Amino acid sequence: MTALRAAALVAVLALAAGCQSDDTTDDPAAAPATTAPAADASTGPTGSVEPFAASSTPSSSTPAVTAANTAEVCGEVDRLILAGSKKLAADSAEATRDKETTPDELNDRLKRTIAGLAGDVRKQAARAEDPEIEKLITDVAKQLDGGAKAASPAKWLGETFVDIPPKLARDCHA
Repeated sequence: MTALRAAALVAVLALAAGCQSDDTTDDPAAAPATTAPAADASTGPTGSVEPFAASSTPSSSTPAVTAANTAEVCGEVDRLILAGSKKLAADSAEATRDKETTPDELNDRLKRTIAGLAGDVRKQAARAEDPEIEKLITDVAKQLDGGAKAASPAKWLGETFVDIPPKLARDCHA
């Protein structure tokens, strides 16, 4: 039982760290291109740099036209995945400290958290105006559904969930 808890905790902590993006707020060249006018110093900040767009590399081909809310939707999915990772880590850590928590109780807790994350991600897919982004995010929600139904959600986290943030960083951007 201790090995299961430790494995879950290590996997989730690694995921939470992997979801962190490089801070590009000080580098205007790394900020995503938008069609919205930027606010000047007198009107306040324009918001945070979207991690998915900041981690993408420019293509030598002509940039594709994307929906106006792609950066917002992708940024929200990133925040959801990061918050979900932190919640999974907290659940695992709490179960590790609580010697009376059974493996089934830990699995149920992880499954509920993953299922909630899937629902939240699915809501963002519905908001996406770009059909490709909607499909990408819907596919991520389906992957999360699989984790919520997995016999061993801790194992699923280490084998499947870890691939979600890099996939989103690569494909979910304006």
